[in-house]
Amino acid sequence: MTANGPLTGLRFVEFASIGPGPHCAMMFADMGADVLRIERAGGNGFPNSIADRGRAILTLDLRREEDRQTAICAVSASDVLIEGYRPGVMERLGLGPEPMLSLNPRLIYGRMTGWGQNGPLAPTAGHDINYIALTGALAAIGKPGEPATPPLNLVGDFGGGSMLLAFGVLAALYERERSGLGQVVDAAIIDGVNSLMSFFAGLKREGSISVERSENFLGGAAPYYRCYTCADGKDISIGAIEPHFFAIVCEKMQAPDFVSQEREAWTQTTQWFETAFASESRVHWEKMFEGADACVAPVLTLEEAAHNLHNVSRGAFVESGPSPVAAPAPRFSRTPGAIQETRRGEDVLTAWLYR
Repeated sequence: MTANGPLTGLRFVEFASIGPGPHCAMMFADMGADVLRIERAGGNGFPNSIADRGRAILTLDLRREEDRQTAICAVSASDVLIEGYRPGVMERLGLGPEPMLSLNPRLIYGRMTGWGQNGPLAPTAGHDINYIALTGALAAIGKPGEPATPPLNLVGDFGGGSMLLAFGVLAALYERERSGLGQVVDAAIIDGVNSLMSFFAGLKREGSISVERSENFLGGAAPYYRCYTCADGKDISIGAIEPHFFAIVCEKMQAPDFVSQEREAWTQTTQWFETAFASESRVHWEKMFEGADACVAPVLTLEEAAHNLHNVSRGAFVESGPSPVAAPAPRFSRTPGAIQETRRGEDVLTAWLYR
């Protein structure tokens, strides 16, 4: 397969990690970048046939001088380095920013951590749930009177992590076109989630929203922005924030007059919707709201999502391996991305160095 995405011609060295690092490298590979992953024997411990796609794999023991020199050769011929180790690990291996940028002044050195490269928590262990706990995001998610609910690891690892790293790397590549110089991109999950929370901080400052779980209409407290369980045990979502959308929901469901968006009616309205949705199957409600501006959609499983009519019509999933996988995103009109083949790392490195 010949890459033709918007990043075709760019070379990335990915030092294998977990979570946001591999996802970020996957996105770059999908956009046509030549990604060479350096990993230890046995892989990184969390094999993922979807997120690990599109790479060339080079197995090295970075504690051995010969293998370390091989890694240095790869970095010398690359545009971008991505690593997701704890602060100081790359420095101890002799692969830190200072020697690598001295060797390759145009290198973009992307660093993915949870706590960042400095600060009292920087050297300590953590996971997504811990990082988002310090941002205000986790406190706002869940039911009142119960412990906060982890939102998978989408908010931290990916929303505040891989997406932030990708943004930072692309911004640095753009700046390099003017200066001719590379630089370090310090992408910390805690910083990314703090940035994501700016939306809520701004609305809270303006008095437009509360982030208390019992009051936050975007957090499931409001009857018009939450999920309900249907008669078949499957869920359906409502996002009818605007009054005209909510009016369509009420009209189609023949709701009584007391069903309202007003705050004092939330409890009674929620109870009515719970009873109403529980009386019929999810497919019944899907058909009722099909094509309507009611902001109602079924809550699909991963398997169901791949076969959903809207997703199928857009080609949102493509066949790759034993099951459909998400297609490269975003989409480009002239230089579309594509899922790349997995290649031998030795062959790719040879091509980088000698062609």
